[in-house]
This record gives sequence, structure tokens and C-alpha cells, in this order.
Amino acid sequence: MRFLHRLEDGVSTVLLGAMVLLPLAEIVVRRLGTGIPGALPFEQHLTLWVAFLGAALAAREGRLLALATGNFLPEGRFRTIAAVFTGGVSAMVSTLLGTASLDLVRIEREGGIEMAAGVPVWVGQAVMPVGFAVLALRLVWKSSDLWTGRALAGFGIVLGLWIGANADSFADRAVTPWLVLILASTLLGGPIFAALGGAAVFLFLTDWVPLAAIPAESYRLAVSPTLAAIPLFTLTGFLLAEGGASERLLRVFRALFGWAPGSTAVVCAVVCAFFTVFTGGSGVTILALGGVLFAALSADGYRERFSLGLLTSSGSLGLLLPPALPLILFGIVAEVPIEDLFIGGLLPGLLLIALIAAWGVREGLRAGAGGTSISAKEGEALSEPAEWERLPPILRRWLPPRVIEMVLAVWAGKWELLLPFVILGAFFSGYATLVETAALAALYAFVVQCLVHRDVKLGKPLLAVFRQCAVLVGGVLIILVVAMGLTSWLVDAQAAQALVDLVQNNIESKIVFLLALNLFLLLVGCLMDIFSATVVVVPLIIPLGLAFGVDPIHLGIIFVANLELGYLTPPVGLNLFLASYRFERPLLAVYRAAVPALVILGFGVLLITYVPGLTLGLLELLGRR
Repeated sequence: MRFLHRLEDGVSTVLLGAMVLLPLAEIVVRRLGTGIPGALPFEQHLTLWVAFLGAALAAREGRLLALATGNFLPEGRFRTIAAVFTGGVSAMVSTLLGTASLDLVRIEREGGIEMAAGVPVWVGQAVMPVGFAVLALRLVWKSSDLWTGRALAGFGIVLGLWIGANADSFADRAVTPWLVLILASTLLGGPIFAALGGAAVFLFLTDWVPLAAIPAESYRLAVSPTLAAIPLFTLTGFLLAEGGASERLLRVFRALFGWAPGSTAVVCAVVCAFFTVFTGGSGVTILALGGVLFAALSADGYRERFSLGLLTSSGSLGLLLPPALPLILFGIVAEVPIEDLFIGGLLPGLLLIALIAAWGVREGLRAGAGGTSISAKEGEALSEPAEWERLPPILRRWLPPRVIEMVLAVWAGKWELLLPFVILGAFFSGYATLVETAALAALYAFVVQCLVHRDVKLGKPLLAVFRQCAVLVGGVLIILVVAMGLTSWLVDAQAAQALVDLVQNNIESKIVFLLALNLFLLLVGCLMDIFSATVVVVPLIIPLGLAFGVDPIHLGIIFVANLELGYLTPPVGLNLFLASYRFERPLLAVYRAAVPALVILGFGVLLITYVPGLTLGLLELLGRR
């Protein structure tokens, strides 16, 4: 078993490394006037393999994404029974998706279509049935510590095989009992991918549609030309978070703005936003940076409740700033220019950060935190002793300690500060595609953290970063690929048009429509992760936005802003549970602490919604609208 785990870890690391190196090699070769044959198809299929191998790793570690409602279950027999039940239902869905994927591979093998360089497509797709099979087995294994419980959950695999073999008998049958079963499993803590995939399976079965259509749609999303940017930017975020980037950035901004009241709170919000840009709404920011930032706030005299609320809310700041992962995914699903979303999200993203920063300044004035001077002795304490001693004596004598610390801090953090310019410069200059830019960002983070600062040691520590990244990426991408099956059914059922007709028949005012949209998206945001919500909900609201004259880019920014707010919405906003876990505070205490931020960011979302110039102004100025 240990050998298998090591093999999985090694293969996932190699695949992630190949995803970085292939686009970089393409940049170099393209400059020579040629290109790597099949570079894009191979990168796309590497993404598919990373998705399923990462999902297998996530299942192994019990880290498949699920609704937070499962945390409300009381300890004891009921939770044990619920775990067996959800394991069995999830294994049934995984088995059905696996058999459907096997059918797709057989069809593609008979078709003889090539991926590139003589490699058939079915070779790339073969990871899908294998991945679903591993997921089914691990879901059964993790359902209980007892063999009796695992045996009961194992009936889910048997049931899945039986349903797959008798698919025709489900045609025109009632789908409601199966949907209720899947919903119950999801509310009890079952993984989200099983909820979305299970709904798609039984909706297709009752409509006489072959189940192979589900993995076919999953495959279509997985090989999207820009989807590979998501794992690559995520790897960048993990490398930065694992190294000392957070401490260096915290030092830089404290040195620059430490004189102002509430400066530490403002700095914490900015640093969190910086990391969330790369890791998305995954909770990595709270888990990785929470300890350092909470200690900094406490040391400066901030109230515990405020500090808890600030870091809980800041864990999702940055989702509107380029190159945030939700913007990339929205562009893929809605088929709108991703670069326009990057530009359109800039001012709204800065607005939300500014609102949280203003809250921090108010708290600083109230608590008397920040706004202090710095003595020479304190300057030496802030800096590394060697840094201070290397300065010429005349500078130490005549320059104010605050200025000296500012220079030293900026110099120490210069590589992290340059990263946004590297990314945006490469992408908007046309030097690199989005995926190539993401690969450049990952390489840059690797060089800075592993070779320059050496915060992440080569060998096992670096491999651990790659494994953690693969787990998160797999947990997210497996949701996306199965959600495409449900989206396909909704499209075939003309759900979007029915929704447009329903809304237009009951709502005439654009203002009322936007308010209703905000409420709907807020509910979606507190129940679903931002990635699965994008795949399922966006195809439904795009026609609605067009019907009411809402620009698709503006709609995208409204969507992401509301989903960002959903992370803070009780009772099941994801950030609330992550903060409770990270800071070891009762969930109700986190709820109370997050309310002010929820109100402040809610005001910001309303501004973004009803002042379209915040989103479209820069685009119009640049002639893109």
C-alpha cells in the first residue's frame, strides 16, 4: 500500500512538472520560428490526467470537497451511519460514471482518432474509467473503520454495476427518488462531485440518453485550451504559501504603511488578496497564512473578534483580480474573453479590498493600533541583524529608522512584488498565452522560493508541495468535469430558456432583476463552491443577463463578487468552517465575527452590481467596449 501511495505521489508530481515544462518549451521553440507538434493537445490531456490522479489522492486523504452541512452531524452512531450511507451512494455514482467512461473509451478506440503525434485519443481518456474506479473503492474504504461498514458501503459499487447493466429499464421511470437519495447523501457530507455526477446520471437515464454522453461532456471541458491555467496558477500559489513569501510581503507593507492607524489590518487584507488570486476560493489562504497574520494582529492590539472576522473575510478577497482562477473558469464556460474579465475585475476587486481596509483603519483608530513611530533599536529588531549591519554607518546615523526598514523590506520582498508584473506583462503583451503565462508564473515561484530564498527545500519538501497542489486541483477539477454532464442535460432540457421566460413573465425592471440575481447567487455561493457553481449556474444566467441587457463581462464580475460573498454567509459559508478549524474557535463565534465584513462586502457587491462603470469603465477607456 505504501508503494502504491508513493507511486501515485510520484506520478502526480511528474505530470504537474510536465504541465509546467511543456508550455515553457513551446515559448522557446516558437521564438525559433517553429513550435512543438501537439503541444496544446498534450497539455490538455495532462490536465485531464492531473484531474483524476489528484481526485484519487484527495479521496485517499479524505479531502474531496463536500458541503459544510456534514459538520453539523453529532458525533457518535448517527455520524457513523451517515458516513457509510454517503460512502455507498458516492461509490454507486463513481461506479456508474466509471462504466460510462469505459464505454466512451471503447467508442473512441473504434473511431481511431489521434490526439497528436500518432497517439490515439483513447489513451488520454483511459484515465477516466480508472480514476472513477479508484474513487469508488476509496470512498468505500474511507466510509468506515470497520469491515462491516465497508461491506455495507460496498453494496454501492454492486448497485452501480447493476444499474449500468440495466440502464434501459430506467427509461421513462421517475427520477425523483434517486435525486432525493443523492441530495440526502450530499447534505450528510457526501462529496459534491457525486451529487452533480449522480444527478446527471439519473436524469440522462430517464431521458433515454446513453451515459457515455456524460464523460464525453466531461472530456470536452477537461481539454479546454485554457483550463490548464488553473492547476498551474494553483501551483504558483502553493509555492508562495509554503515559502516565506507571506512574511516578506507582510514586512514590506508594514514598513510602507505602518505609520497609519489600522495599518496591520490593511496589510493583512492585501496579503490575503495577493495569495487568493492564485489559490482561488480554496481556503489555502486561511489555512496557510492565518497563523502568521492572526499573531501579527494580536501583537498590535486588535480585538480578537475583529481579527477573526478580518481574516475570515480576507480569505476570499482577490477573486476579482487578475489572474484569479474563477475569472478564468467563467471565461471558459461563458465563452467570453478572459482578458476582458481580468480588466473588468480590476476596479471592483480593488473596491472590495478598500472597503475591508477602511474597516481595518476604523478598528485601528478605535483600538489605538498602528500609527506608531519606529526607533533605531526597533528597526534592527524588524530586520535581520546582518541586513542592518551591512548598511554604511552614515546611513544608519542620518536616515530615519522607518526609511531604512522600508528600503530593507522592499529589497527583501522584491521578487514577490515583481510577480504580478511578470504575469500581466507576459499575458497582455502577447508574449505568452494564458496557459504559458501560468507556467511562467509557476517557474518564477519555483525559482524564487526554492533557489533564491531557499524557503522550500528541493527533494521531499518540494514534492510535498506538488502533492498538496495535486490534491486541491484534483478535488476541484473532478467537480468541474462531472458538472459538465449536468450542464449538458440542462441545455438539452432548455432549462435556460424556461428560466428566461419565467423571470421575464414576473420581473420587468432591470433593477429588480439584478437584486433578485444577487440574492440567488448569494444562496448559491453559500451552498456550492465557486468552481462547480460556475459550471452549473453560468449557462443558466448568461441568457438571463442578455435578456435584461446586462453586459456578459459585467455579469461575470457580479457572479464572482456574489460567490465571494457567499463564502462568508452563514450557516454554511466555506470560510466560516475553515476559520473555525484554523483558529480553533467555536463556529458561532466565527459567525458573529464575520457579520460586519459580510455587511461591508455586501454593500460593495451592490455597488458593483448597480454601477456598471466600475466594471466596464476601463474596458471602454481601452476601446474594448
